[in-house]
Amino acid sequence: MQDARPIPDSIDDTLSLLSSAGYVADRALATVLYLSLKMGRPLFLEGEAGVGKTEIAKVLASSLGRKLIRLQCYEGLDVNSAVYEWNYAAQMVEIRMREAVDGGKGGEAARAELQKGVYSDRFLIRRPLLQALEGEAGAAPVLLIDELDRTDEAFEAFLLEILSDFQVTIPELGTIRAKEPPIVIITTNRTREIHDALKRRCLYHWVDYPDATREMAILKAKVPAAGEELSREIVAYVQKLRGLDLFKNPGVAETLDWASALIELDKLALDPQTVSDTIGVLLKYQDDIARIASSDGKKVLDEVKSELRAAAVAQGN
Repeated sequence: MQDARPIPDSIDDTLSLLSSAGYVADRALATVLYLSLKMGRPLFLEGEAGVGKTEIAKVLASSLGRKLIRLQCYEGLDVNSAVYEWNYAAQMVEIRMREAVDGGKGGEAARAELQKGVYSDRFLIRRPLLQALEGEAGAAPVLLIDELDRTDEAFEAFLLEILSDFQVTIPELGTIRAKEPPIVIITTNRTREIHDALKRRCLYHWVDYPDATREMAILKAKVPAAGEELSREIVAYVQKLRGLDLFKNPGVAETLDWASALIELDKLALDPQTVSDTIGVLLKYQDDIARIASSDGKKVLDEVKSELRAAAVAQGN
């Protein structure tokens, strides 16, 4: 891994840092990220799936030369999966080997020594939260706690305790404290509300869908092979779809996937057949696809073509 670099000195530096890694952020996001880094507070990012929340942590880790440690949340996530657990299989092997050597006649002292041995560091399996607390020599890692809303309130309470003191107690080993707290990014898709107590520990930012100008910049940065006309039509079309009250609007990730798919098909511009054939790259629910396959889809494309032509004429004048 590359040498760790210092955190940005200003909001403009933060914007430049993200931009250099291909992440097109608005100033509000750069501001809250800068403050999070300067104040040492976790950053809580909420928003629809596919708007780039997870990517922020990846870009930040890469740009700062820090290790990225990711805790992917899911229903039923507990301490054993998030913090640590003991390697019981290896412990049993160790116990059997010790018994074979002394024939089980070692007495209380031997049993105490055995218990101390099997609950030593070499049998400890470190999960993401413990890895983040222990860190690495040189610089604290970036800890991404992804899709926290998939967990339950019990895990939230445990996480709040860790984020309050950046320490965890393992009964057999004692308390482990972070020498330098990790840079913490928490994301949620807002499928449920997260408790206020946890949010108060963080700086909060809602990551919205980008406007057309920023989405165009993102597309150019991530899929530079897309031509100017195709890129404008893609962005305009996706922006229109987000105004149709679909069950699930396409995110930036889908915009980029669609652009890549159209390039693979050697398309230079959108047409009704191409939109129909590739709409499954953009939309993920059949009701939405059926709606766009009807007259709504043709109407959207006609509006996009018409508005872009009018804009080109106005620009020419």
